[in-house]
Amino acid sequence: MPSFKDAIFLIVDDAEAMRRITATQLRSLGAEQILTARSGNDALQILARQRVDVILADWYMPVMSGLELLHAVRADARLRHLPLIMITAEAERERVAEAIAAGVSDLLVKPYTAERLGSRIARAMSARVRAPVAGAAGAETRAVTSAATPGEVRPPTLLIVDDTPDNLHLLSHLFKEEYQVRVASNGEKALAICTSDDPPDLVLLDVMMPGIDGFEVAQRMRDHPGAESIPIIFVTAISGDEARTRGMELGAVDFITKPIDPNVLKPRVRNFIRYVALRKRLQADYDEMLEAARLRDDVEQITRHDLRGPLAGVIGLIRNIIADPDMDQSERRHQLRLAEESALQALDMINLSSELFRIETGRFQLDAKPVRIGDVLRRIAEISNAAVADKRLRLNLSRDGTDDFEKPLILGDAMLCHSLFQNLVKNACEAAPPGSEVSITVHDLDPVWIVITNRGALPPEIRERFFDKFATAGKHGGTGLGTYSARLLTEAQGGRISVATSDETDTTSVTVELPRAPAD
Repeated sequence: MPSFKDAIFLIVDDAEAMRRITATQLRSLGAEQILTARSGNDALQILARQRVDVILADWYMPVMSGLELLHAVRADARLRHLPLIMITAEAERERVAEAIAAGVSDLLVKPYTAERLGSRIARAMSARVRAPVAGAAGAETRAVTSAATPGEVRPPTLLIVDDTPDNLHLLSHLFKEEYQVRVASNGEKALAICTSDDPPDLVLLDVMMPGIDGFEVAQRMRDHPGAESIPIIFVTAISGDEARTRGMELGAVDFITKPIDPNVLKPRVRNFIRYVALRKRLQADYDEMLEAARLRDDVEQITRHDLRGPLAGVIGLIRNIIADPDMDQSERRHQLRLAEESALQALDMINLSSELFRIETGRFQLDAKPVRIGDVLRRIAEISNAAVADKRLRLNLSRDGTDDFEKPLILGDAMLCHSLFQNLVKNACEAAPPGSEVSITVHDLDPVWIVITNRGALPPEIRERFFDKFATAGKHGGTGLGTYSARLLTEAQGGRISVATSDETDTTSVTVELPRAPAD
């Protein structure tokens, strides 16, 4: 994706003020090419005639809402790759789940700072666009219920603005036990705090101050995209209706007259801070729902990727039987048993998807049992031999130079082990040149080492991130999920995985260390 400077942004909002504010925020982030539309229909007309790199769409709009625009974009083969960030003041949880299922890139709750907007855009531009999932809205909602773990939230920040030191002292001590309190003795300092990258959640603002008075501070806040949504409570000695009306016109949420009665001020502040906390929790909830959907997508991709190995083995074994009509009955039965076992392993991998989701969300509990790792590797080697017959590869399986696999036993999960090594052997076979050898060696150590080596050195650009999600290079159709899945499954069993590449011998070796089962 292009940089902020080179990207073309499309802002879709029926409110002119919000289009202007968002455009100002984008320019502060370095954006230079910004288009605007008043509705989803207008946006589609723009998208039909010129390139756009990122769409920022308001949720509620007449004629065509942001959600309807999202559906239209994801249904268009020419547009479905575009990141689309939905911006909303509020939305029902079910509607948010619908947007997630429709493939929204991110959800941003108003108010937000330019810094937060920039981080969400950067994430959306660098991530793969999620495909729509038919009928998945309910599943997304259920997923977050079980997977979400709220992050640590700092106390709300209260900015007190007053030119009288005694008032600052009184108010700051009144609220310091409940909130993070910041103070400003003049309008200029207050504006600097409110327009910074760390604005307050609520402002208690005196009206009568030298220089920039409270009304002017409020006006400038409302004109600034990062401060225009910060709630203001005016605290002043002015008690006339005209001053109150002016304050409310500037967006004040309350108007408190001096002398201050703590029994009146504290509950009012607490009520508005509660509202602010709810808005923050809303953003966190939406983020958790979206993250659960992303994890579910990744797990499904990993499962589809992992299924290719055993299914290719089934096909290879069946082809062997068909191609050799003179095969003796004993060998035919052996080949059919392997095919049956490979098909059963494919079914196990479908069941494995729920375990992968638990691993990715940190909720997996290992029920470790002794596993004869040699038997697992022997079955994988036999099935893989059939799958890669066209490449004339030789799979050499040994234990410290012998073919005795009675020991060692590892302490883990047989299904996780099979998927783990199926991935690694498949990856090695795909990377190995035709006619070469792939070796699988078990070292009877504590922990047990399993080393898989193939000809072909890893490309330099992928060596440091070989086990990262979506890391792939030079492999046609590669997803970068096989080695990432292998790392997840290794670590879930308390093991370690590493890769070593030798340019001198043109080889790549992956080493898996798994806990050794205790002796009987």
